[in-house]
Amino acid sequence: MTKSPETEHPVKAFGWAARDKSGVLSPFKFSRRATGEKDVRFKVLYCGICHSDLHMVKNEWGFTQYPIVPGHEIVGIVTEVGSKVQKVKVGDKVGVGCLVGSCRSCESCNNNLENYCPKQVLTYSAPYFDGTITYGGYSDSMVADEHFVLRWPENLPLDSGAPLLCAGITTYSPLRYFGLDKPGMHIGVVGLGGLGHVAVKMAKAFGAKVTVISTSLDKKGEATEKLGADSFLVSRNQEEMQAAAGSLDGIIDTVSAVHPLQPLLTLLKAHGKLVMVGAPEKPLELQVFPLIMGRKLVGGSAIGGLKETQEMLDFAAKHNIKADVEVIPIDYVNTAMERLAKADVRYRFVIDVANTLKAS
Repeated sequence: MTKSPETEHPVKAFGWAARDKSGVLSPFKFSRRATGEKDVRFKVLYCGICHSDLHMVKNEWGFTQYPIVPGHEIVGIVTEVGSKVQKVKVGDKVGVGCLVGSCRSCESCNNNLENYCPKQVLTYSAPYFDGTITYGGYSDSMVADEHFVLRWPENLPLDSGAPLLCAGITTYSPLRYFGLDKPGMHIGVVGLGGLGHVAVKMAKAFGAKVTVISTSLDKKGEATEKLGADSFLVSRNQEEMQAAAGSLDGIIDTVSAVHPLQPLLTLLKAHGKLVMVGAPEKPLELQVFPLIMGRKLVGGSAIGGLKETQEMLDFAAKHNIKADVEVIPIDYVNTAMERLAKADVRYRFVIDVANTLKAS
């Protein structure tokens, strides 16, 4: 007989879960596994709300397992470590991002690219190695293998740093991998949301000149004055786009809605790279001719491995990069999801778990 979420493991836990594709979250009692010899258990202090959480609670990607406790931008303080844990100790600040498991033996894992492991285990709503379903950070506690636990830099704030565990590595990794991290390069960022605003900060920290590309003029002030972008293009303004043709070394495209790629390819120099990190639900149209004529590339990138994620956190701490956040109590989470669906947040919600999650 299948055990209930509350009894399948020995350690009681409490969080907020969605039970069906309405996506409405409410208080939820469940359980976490006992601390294994390589496990780190920690009290959750803050958890960011990612656009993926919204897709997942509504099963918009088709693989949600209910009940679902979302959250993969999790930071907290270690309360217990297994006998063989070496990376952290009780009292340390730590983070867990999008992954809590991988095979650890494939080519990707051997190259510190657990994010491309075919047997990767997502932090929530995925089958773990013991057959149970993983639960994320909208909860009072977390337990994970030390390999998937990140040391938190001392001078990086917990609340505004939490979103870097997804938005930070999602933008840092492609800038590094595709060689768009050299000082003096000209980088475009499409979309100024949770991912886009962090992409601007990362590219600027690498010494790039940054142009934000958006459908509306509304965000120009924020992009240039607050986030430090060097210029701003309205993608619907053909004159502006034409004037900027052939000016960018690379583009990080963070938009998760269907949108035309052709105008973006025109902005690239020869050998330029358009990297997709947003995930539209429907296929996009791609014309091949502009790729051939400029030897241009269209690529994609998903988060990063654990080694690179730690590197990103240390880089962010060194360069004072953090997300622009609105900290909320847990009982505001459904309203936050509604606002996120309308892009009504600058730029990332973060749940104050420790001070507002109370077991009822």
